[in-house]
Amino acid sequence: MAEKVDRRIRKTKAQLRRGLARLMQEKSINEITVKELVDEVDINRSTFYLHYTDIYQMLQKIEEEVMEEIVQVMEVCPIDHSDRDSVIGFIARFFSVLDSNKELFLAFLGPKGDMAFVEKVENLLAARILAPVPASSLKSGTDAAHAYAFVLNGCVGMIRSWLSSPAQETPEHMAKLTYSLIHDIFQKYMGKVHPAMSKPGTVRQEPGHSPKELHGCQTDLPGASGRKADIR
Repeated sequence: MAEKVDRRIRKTKAQLRRGLARLMQEKSINEITVKELVDEVDINRSTFYLHYTDIYQMLQKIEEEVMEEIVQVMEVCPIDHSDRDSVIGFIARFFSVLDSNKELFLAFLGPKGDMAFVEKVENLLAARILAPVPASSLKSGTDAAHAYAFVLNGCVGMIRSWLSSPAQETPEHMAKLTYSLIHDIFQKYMGKVHPAMSKPGTVRQEPGHSPKELHGCQTDLPGASGRKADIR
């Protein structure tokens, strides 16, 4: 019986999440009312208040859950910054999480979204992917500092573009593209590039293993699109 109740709660929360994501693509969070949301997903107001106190608290909880999911997925397969295959596989896992939460990320990163959440994503990218090349290692000059900021903001823009694209490429393809773009900028503006960024090229496939199994990490996560990797 408890399992049935838990399943019902998960289903209700999933409905509310999808409904809020749809509404946030049309209007800002302070324009969305509880009544509008429950009408969108066809549930009672009382059901909403069983789970959340208001729209703002719901948004906060969802953002916390999504960020926690990203961190958990990344920690399953820690990044090895000395190995470029590991870096690319790590980025692919990140894109897989985005793919499995597509509607939410389109809403959060869109023009009506939450800038505080965008900043959290940028901080996560800086901490997990750009950590070996901190801003302090940049060549002197303001251009280098601007280039570092461009990488962070550019990654968020590319995520938004990818999620919005009708012909959406695989997470693995986007990981390779992200790696290549970061590499080119670091080569030009960084005083020192860490080993994983030293030689651009294609993903190496370990003998006896498929690309998605490199370094023991699955890149096609449950809930992702399931498209085949475009790894060459």
